[in-house]
Amino acid sequence: MLKRLILSSMLLLLSGIQAHASLELVITEGINSARPVAIIPFQWKGATPLPQDVSGVISSDLQRSGKFSPVATSKMPQTPYDESDIDLNGWTSLGVDSLLTGTIKQNAAGDYVIHYQLVDLIQAQLQKGKGRSLTEDGRLVESKSYVLLNNVATVPGKRMREYAHRISDLVYQKLTGEKGAFLTRIAYVVVNDGKKYPYQLRISDYDGYNERLVLSSKQPLMSPSWSPDGRKLAYVSFQNGRAEIYIMNIYTGKREKISSFPRHNGAPVFSPDGKSLALVLSKTGSLQVYVMDLTTKKIRKITRGRSNNTEPFWYPDGKSLIFTSDRGGKPQIYKVDLSTGVTSRLTWQGSQNSGGQITPDGKYLIMVHKNRSEFNLAKQDLDSGAVQILTKTFLDESPSVAPNGGMVIYSSIYNKANVLSMVSIDGRFKARLPETNGRVRAPAWSPFL
Repeated sequence: MLKRLILSSMLLLLSGIQAHASLELVITEGINSARPVAIIPFQWKGATPLPQDVSGVISSDLQRSGKFSPVATSKMPQTPYDESDIDLNGWTSLGVDSLLTGTIKQNAAGDYVIHYQLVDLIQAQLQKGKGRSLTEDGRLVESKSYVLLNNVATVPGKRMREYAHRISDLVYQKLTGEKGAFLTRIAYVVVNDGKKYPYQLRISDYDGYNERLVLSSKQPLMSPSWSPDGRKLAYVSFQNGRAEIYIMNIYTGKREKISSFPRHNGAPVFSPDGKSLALVLSKTGSLQVYVMDLTTKKIRKITRGRSNNTEPFWYPDGKSLIFTSDRGGKPQIYKVDLSTGVTSRLTWQGSQNSGGQITPDGKYLIMVHKNRSEFNLAKQDLDSGAVQILTKTFLDESPSVAPNGGMVIYSSIYNKANVLSMVSIDGRFKARLPETNGRVRAPAWSPFL
């Protein structure tokens, strides 16, 4: 929607400071349709509690993916800590075909040694007592190809939650064949009218933990966009009394002004190779899409005419852009080939479509779809043109797709306030991340880190 082109600004950099309020992901729909999986509580015999509940983090990660439904601990027939102790019949009778278990011990240096195993229970039943393999010394031993993961890692306490996400990624990839996105982050804008600096740009883990305040301003902030290496954010600022685009290194706090043309500077999006930035300027009149070479700072005009063209987003191969345009009357999404300039309209269903993003595999267009008076997220198959409504929330906007294409985070209205919500790419699983202190908008999902 073109009204999202309202300019934003930034005044004060507060890098590395923990924010007082944090996000908390609340699952709202889709658990019953997911695949059952067993995540055994990892064994720990230490005298003091662990810094993190590793198996709990993994269980939450897999559930939030929308693909898995971890069995409740109270319903587990047993809690085995090695694959040799698993009662296969007891688990498969529950419809569970995969089980993760592990143990945690503390070494002399104070770090934690985590040993974990992922077992394919169906293959274990088929192979038990049948499969044999020859060792280097000529002995026949039972084949255990049903043990999909059998890893040991030494982890400092302060990085235990991070490593739990790493285990989740490995489990997810083994069970789905797709890369997990649990070690990613999100950037978003929080607005709190009661603060001295009411506009804040924050980042957190994908699930809302480890939230950090990186920018604070007396004026609005908008449109954060991640660089492909996950080290920088592009954003729009009104720091000097007019719209300007900056790029900031989130680790060093270093900022660089990228665009300060007359009138509008907005909607920055890094190219897949990180060498260019798509942006929207109105220096010649109407809103038009440009591409800037980040080395030379030279810009190239991509769209033309009297219509307003905005919200650019790159195709995964970097050869084309999509953008929102009102050239047909109401906002719709178009594609432009950057080498030829050939432009085609992608969206036809609904009274208007905007805020488009292409999934990493290039198969789907995720967008804000208006039908009658409702604004909801929708997915369009780019081959067939078929459209699926993904959400039922209120006034959905600013979708951002996870780097593995499995989930979408977006802004919506809940209890009359702006919150962040999530939906799986198939629309079955839904969750929200309600903010306890302020309105939350403009989420941006990081690349793989």
